[in-house]
Amino acid sequence: MMSLPFVFWMYVVLFSIIGGMRGWAKELMVSFSVILAMTFTTLLSNYVPFIRDVLQKDNQVLFFWLRAIILGMLVFFGYQTPNIPRFAPKMNREKLQDIILGVVIGAFNGYMIAGTIWYYMADAAYPFTQVITAPTGDFAKAAEAMLHYMPPNLLGIPGIYFAVVISFIFVIVVFI
Repeated sequence: MMSLPFVFWMYVVLFSIIGGMRGWAKELMVSFSVILAMTFTTLLSNYVPFIRDVLQKDNQVLFFWLRAIILGMLVFFGYQTPNIPRFAPKMNREKLQDIILGVVIGAFNGYMIAGTIWYYMADAAYPFTQVITAPTGDFAKAAEAMLHYMPPNLLGIPGIYFAVVISFIFVIVVFI
């Protein structure tokens, strides 16, 4: 059985390779979609009474699936980069620095996606006992230390709202 920190770092490396192949501009759109997904789930869990009072407290597994599906859908659409001719010059990767920046942003996306899913699983007390067990021993110490640096924990409220505003300012300034 593999440990969760290993799986986390495996996904960070995998997404960095994908980022190098796609280029920095396309990967930036994925980063913004992850930030948008985390903001949307934060808004749902804090301001929608049914989700806040029923799902979040009484049904952790269903609440995990709600957050994971929202994240997965927005990440999927973030990877479906628009094929708009106006964006074509900005989304082409031509130089070595574009590939290197794509690797860096891709690794950041791996951190954001895998870290968010891991945080949601830990928040739901690792509900998949057949596949994933809660870390024990030395792995538990490493996992707990890493969970403090996962995106939902770092961004929190109001940080996630500032991240959305900065993301949209960046989109308006750079892409439009």
